[in-house]
Amino acid sequence: MDPDDTVSAPSATRRILLVDCDAFFVQVARLEDPDGAGEARYLIVGGSPTGRGVVTSASYEARAFGVRSAMPTAQALRLCPEATVAPVSREAVSAKSREVHAVLVRLAPVVQAASVDEFYLDLSGTERLFAKESLEDTAWRIRETVLAETEISVSIGAGTRRVIAKLAASRAKPAGVHVVPAGAEQDFLNELDLADIPGVGPSLVELLRKRGLVRVRDAVEVQREWLESWLGQRRGAWLYRRIRGVDESEVDPSERRRSISAERTFFEDLSTDRELEQRLLEITSSVGRSLRKKSLRARTITVKIRDSDFRTRTRSRTLAEAVESNAAILDVAKSLLRELREDRRTPTRLLGVGLTGLTGDLEEEQLGLFEEPVAGESERDRSVSRVVDQLRDRFGRNAVQPGGSLERGNRPKR
Repeated sequence: MDPDDTVSAPSATRRILLVDCDAFFVQVARLEDPDGAGEARYLIVGGSPTGRGVVTSASYEARAFGVRSAMPTAQALRLCPEATVAPVSREAVSAKSREVHAVLVRLAPVVQAASVDEFYLDLSGTERLFAKESLEDTAWRIRETVLAETEISVSIGAGTRRVIAKLAASRAKPAGVHVVPAGAEQDFLNELDLADIPGVGPSLVELLRKRGLVRVRDAVEVQREWLESWLGQRRGAWLYRRIRGVDESEVDPSERRRSISAERTFFEDLSTDRELEQRLLEITSSVGRSLRKKSLRARTITVKIRDSDFRTRTRSRTLAEAVESNAAILDVAKSLLRELREDRRTPTRLLGVGLTGLTGDLEEEQLGLFEEPVAGESERDRSVSRVVDQLRDRFGRNAVQPGGSLERGNRPKR
């Protein structure tokens, strides 16, 4: 048997926790507006009361009616007519996330922020430090401390691997703790549906269902060779390992953010290429600024649109070398948007831009005065973008606006 196909003995000593903030955007919205959102039992965050936009998060009471994230807000309101729709600011979410992180770094030796509302903790080697406390008791203590100091309720999953801890956190929700003991990983996994496994998306679920595989316990009976034959060698081998909990990834506090994105849902569908390109200009400026704030560059640019009939389409392009400037990002994004529009020309309700393949501190890539342009990006492009960032940091986000955006009647008043 391949030694990577089972949970190896050394990993049995690992003590990994995933701290997952329960309905995080809902909690932040309630804290920000205690007399409004804070009083709403059925709360939807995202979109508008008129039904435009999509759901970012929903209270557990609203979820009982079938409301889910990424669902059109209009559909969510049909499912739960009594729901209140509330906004939440990105700044408030980020600030509360930092509060939770600050508490966790006091309570655990190694903490990694996996997202704004998920944090991995590695407690390996702390057994003697917490000798009088079981791992479950430790998790409960961490949960209660976070709640007391930040007013944020979390659920915690624990196991010997990151993937096991993540799945255990889902079992713990809401406001609970679930520990998978060393040696019990496969028994735990066997009780799950294949759709529950991180990385197993709807298309793969459907392929497996056609083969009669719905539960993890069904799939673990299938030989690796058959999975590779059905799904392709790489995908089949990955699934074979995944359903056995094989995951040697470390909890790494220095791990870089894997993507940066921004999207806008319009109050009225946009029909013309000119309108969409104007909005694209604003969005690329936003993601470009976020990229440079983290001293990163991106190799892959993705444009996402959601049509008026809620069909979502994306197009991506990977460059030979990473870029950072608004000009370079916009140039690729406009090309991708045109391709999407040529494929299907219909009114658009949402537009987004994502950056992946993030790499390198800018300080590590100092460019010479006469450096040749990289992937169509010149040193002047980079300098202009950085100067604009500095002006906005000093005078506010609207101090400098993309020229194309002023065509919509947003010219500043004299």
